[in-house]
Amino acid sequence: MHKELVSTAWLAEHLDDANLRVVDIRGHVLPATEPPPHYFNHRADYLVSHIPKAVFVDWVHEITDPADPRHARIAPPERFAAAMSRAGIAEQTFVVAYDDAGGMFAARLWWALNYYGHSQVAVLDGGWQKWLAEGRPVSAEVPDLAPTVFTARPDPAWYRDGGQVLAALGSPVRLIDMRSPEEFRGEASRAARKGHIPGALNQPRRELLGEDGALLPPEALRQKFAALGITDSSESSEEVIFYCNAGVSASFGLLALRAAGIRARAAVYDGSWKDWGNDPDKPIA
Repeated sequence: MHKELVSTAWLAEHLDDANLRVVDIRGHVLPATEPPPHYFNHRADYLVSHIPKAVFVDWVHEITDPADPRHARIAPPERFAAAMSRAGIAEQTFVVAYDDAGGMFAARLWWALNYYGHSQVAVLDGGWQKWLAEGRPVSAEVPDLAPTVFTARPDPAWYRDGGQVLAALGSPVRLIDMRSPEEFRGEASRAARKGHIPGALNQPRRELLGEDGALLPPEALRQKFAALGITDSSESSEEVIFYCNAGVSASFGLLALRAAGIRARAAVYDGSWKDWGNDPDKPIA
């Protein structure tokens, strides 16, 4: 088991740990070909049934920046800290995040917590569906949590913006587009323009999942990344930047890279295609 992931068996054994906080961050995204809105949380499902003691965090509104016109970027430090404090997450809390979408929203929270200096976080491999399929306990009780003090300390190593990506074009940086093949080819888009960032390679998020909705085994993930030219033996000067539409699937790509045991320098382009594809001054391919 990698520190980025915990199994359902592990979580079942540790549900009563005093220092554990389980976060339900379920939701869904409509395809880019559908009319907006595209983003939804599953708070109603949480109120019906969830993993015991789990607290709900809204990936659509609570951990995004309301000032961002494209509703894509991560919440600023104060807003993110308020959400984590409400969720009962303190400096020493070990967070396990789960969703019902193949791990992509849980991965977004995993990335966001790491970006804001909280590395004690993992994703539940297989998520809600695997938990249910194994007949594990569920609850409708909403925990009464005392707010904690969460301090957000941004770590720039985890984050890239459009200007940094633009400056990296033509360098050894590996740009990985986690969107669908249709979006990569320019047949659909969540932005004003269609296409992809020049030099990017396409690795659809769904292709990193097994049939059970869990991440592929580490060796299979390493093969996927090797096909993109990304290995642990890559030149140390190389960096990997993941992007998607709004940073969610990109976060999942970075999670998969770490779960594969690849320690190459890597970050998420926050804002992703919604930022790049809506900027007429940025080149597209």
